[in-house]
Amino acid sequence: MKVDWNVFWPKLADATGQTVYMVLVTLLLSSALGLVLGLLLYATRKGNLLQNRAVFSLLNLLINLVRPVPFIIAIVAMAPLTRAVTGSMIGTEAAIFPMVVVATFGVARIVENNLVAVEPGVIEAARAMGAGPVRIILTVLVPEALGPLILGLTFILVALIDFSAVAGTVGGGGVGNLAMTYGYLRFDTSVMVVTVAVLIVLVQIAQLAGNLLARKVLRR
Repeated sequence: MKVDWNVFWPKLADATGQTVYMVLVTLLLSSALGLVLGLLLYATRKGNLLQNRAVFSLLNLLINLVRPVPFIIAIVAMAPLTRAVTGSMIGTEAAIFPMVVVATFGVARIVENNLVAVEPGVIEAARAMGAGPVRIILTVLVPEALGPLILGLTFILVALIDFSAVAGTVGGGGVGNLAMTYGYLRFDTSVMVVTVAVLIVLVQIAQLAGNLLARKVLRR
């Protein structure tokens, strides 16, 4: 059965809004949580500001356990926990929860990797001036790594658009759900082409915005 385009376009607009909502809320929450985890992971590394082998090993293990799991598997495996937290396993709010959990650990690793790349001499100089660990992290490490961090978050943002499409195929709403219900299940190639084009446009906008912001920060 071919789609009625007069009905489809408003649905596409609603679905695009749902996808943008899912991605932006997830980016905000996972960035905040991932930044905290990443800073803690970096600071507790051997020889670093707050060296703590137990905390570092635990965080490192958690990240290594979560990150390799494909998102489609993670969203299904977390279904009982998602229902306990959000009260449902269907809808945009239910999709946001597993997206935040998975993205948080990805952000944490990106934060750690970028902080490790900061020139050690900058940290030693701050120490020599009497700055404490928290002050060094907030006023030296994060500003020094801000440009690469923005590029890392841009990578996560693009991945979240992919996550939202996957979530849509299992009842999460958004463009992915529209592609599944109106395109795949009805064998309508034209719908699939339109929904894929929308996702590509969203990715291009996200990448462009991230690149521009990172360039501005790096040139300051």
